[in-house]
Amino acid sequence: MRLRTASVPPLVLAGGVLTVGVGALYLTGVVLTSGEIESGTTVRGVDIGGLSRTEAVRRLDAHLAAAGPRELTVRVGGRTATVDPRSAGIGFDAARTVDRAARNGSDPVGVVRGLFRTGGGDEEPVVRVDEAKTRATLEKLAKTLDQGVREGAVGFTGARVRQVAPSPGHTLDVDAAVGTLRASFLRGATGEITDLPARETRPKVTEDEVRRAVRDFARPAVSAPVTLTADGRRVTVAPAVLGEHLTMRPDGAGRLVPELDVRGLRAAPSVARPLAAVTTTPENAVLGLDGDRAVVARDARTGVRITDKALGKAVLPLLTRSGGARTGEVAVERTRPEVTRESAPRLGLKERMSSFTVHFERAAYRTKNIGRAAHLIDGSVVLPGETWSFNRTVGQRTEANGFGEGIMILGGEFTKAPGGGVSTMATTMYNAMFFAGVRPVEHGAHSFYIERYPEGREATVAWGSLDLKFANDSGHALYVRARATDTSVTVDFLGTRKYDEVRSVTGPRTRVTQPRHKVGTGEQCVPQTPLEGFDVTVQRVFYDGGREVRREPFRTHYTPRDEITCEPAR
Repeated sequence: MRLRTASVPPLVLAGGVLTVGVGALYLTGVVLTSGEIESGTTVRGVDIGGLSRTEAVRRLDAHLAAAGPRELTVRVGGRTATVDPRSAGIGFDAARTVDRAARNGSDPVGVVRGLFRTGGGDEEPVVRVDEAKTRATLEKLAKTLDQGVREGAVGFTGARVRQVAPSPGHTLDVDAAVGTLRASFLRGATGEITDLPARETRPKVTEDEVRRAVRDFARPAVSAPVTLTADGRRVTVAPAVLGEHLTMRPDGAGRLVPELDVRGLRAAPSVARPLAAVTTTPENAVLGLDGDRAVVARDARTGVRITDKALGKAVLPLLTRSGGARTGEVAVERTRPEVTRESAPRLGLKERMSSFTVHFERAAYRTKNIGRAAHLIDGSVVLPGETWSFNRTVGQRTEANGFGEGIMILGGEFTKAPGGGVSTMATTMYNAMFFAGVRPVEHGAHSFYIERYPEGREATVAWGSLDLKFANDSGHALYVRARATDTSVTVDFLGTRKYDEVRSVTGPRTRVTQPRHKVGTGEQCVPQTPLEGFDVTVQRVFYDGGREVRREPFRTHYTPRDEITCEPAR
């Protein structure tokens, strides 16, 4: 390289040392090297010495693209993945690399130092990072590399104990990982695994706690059967049955504590069968009549109950014991029924308050459905202030509940449907309630009048839409007796009379309307005789001390019962 003619500051000898002004040296360096890269300068083995910036950038662009790694292998915790640097917005920046390598950069010290160097040396390339792309890549990577903490655990498979070793969780620190990924790209070592910065979550349930739980509880728990005694009956629970309903769960301090699924345990056949022989439901005393006086016809039965809490309290302490110490007693609860021989007089169940009977033509469906409803109602006890419900007591009229298909009114016509005939039971209950003098809460009459019922004083029910309810405002308990035959049903209310007598006064029919004639088809068609529609008012009259004390009106509207003849479907 030739030196161009320039005015060079004179050398000054001062104190035996040759010195030159720094400003003059900087100016000399700029003049001598302006526009060129120092000779011998390389970037990743690519020689750019002596080239202008433009030439050096062009040469590096051609070579650096191939010099960078094609993919980076990264790791978070124990999971690894690969990253495509180009997709992540990471690559070499040739222009900035040349700027840094040029001797006539903006750094005066570098310019002066360059006057005394004999070669440019090897320069590291500058890495360009598109942070938006890099962060997006890392956030996507986190979805596969992040690992939740795994708590230590102890479980059971039958009588076998299972252990789960704890492991920490790792969550990628995206902000810090941008720089780590850039540095990994710059190193470019093939096959190197780069650990990305991550936040670690330590498990609360440690390995030591798992070992303790196994040693102190899990293995002893299923080491042998436990034997329980409930009301004198023995119940043996095998280890496999115990393990099926045992778990160990961590508390707030990371300690594993045992938990017994008592409901599941008592449903296991080997436990359910002997417990079923012990448990009984309380049964009220059955009341009968001696004239109009209420008497006990059959004594009450005390119920025996084993609660989930009592079963769990008996079993859990035995699980860490051995040998004969794995035997315990289950506490039972004895439940007294509401009505007993002793309690009946105190409840006021001393006399017949009312009785009503409805007769009907013999039919198999009536015998079945009315009889089933009477059985479910018989023995009902209604305490003072309580409300009795027909639908709640009898339940849905389904085959599973003991009812069959019969004839009922639907849409103003007789039709076949499950539970047909039950309205006879409802009408009988309604009249017994009527003459007992207690307060009706909900009731509805049939859409048209049926001759075997007293007009204006009958009731029907429909599951989910119409109920028969009354409130016991008599001041004493009520006991309902219901008896059915093939042709009749009778209901008696036993308790304490509030009134000497309750009578019914039926008014005249008004707003009489005539029926029409219809022709029906299909299997569900039922022939129907015509009957006029009308309105009627029934007065419930209360007497006390031989005189009338009040009246209560009940108004009923009946639509005409149209005549229906059935013809075969064409």
